[in-house]
Amino acid sequence: MRARLAGVVAVVALAVAACSPGVADPQGATIERALPMLGFEAVREVTVGKAIRFDLDAADESAARKEVDDLCAKFLTNPVIEDAVVSMEPAS
Repeated sequence: MRARLAGVVAVVALAVAACSPGVADPQGATIERALPMLGFEAVREVTVGKAIRFDLDAADESAARKEVDDLCAKFLTNPVIEDAVVSMEPAS
């Protein structure tokens, strides 16, 4: 565990990435086809993605958001085929 730096905002970020609209999601389609056989007939529009949670120190909330967005675009997701939804909250 790293010590927090003085004068910074600590946040917990959660990035949830899934296929962009129009991009095939074979895992989601496979799950969706199997669900009725398991008794889950009402479930539809299944997508499979990934969730990445991490702590971040930044100068302020705006800088934290920019860093998280840059991290998603450059490393955590493939922006050609995935969209990411990011949420942040203060770290405890």
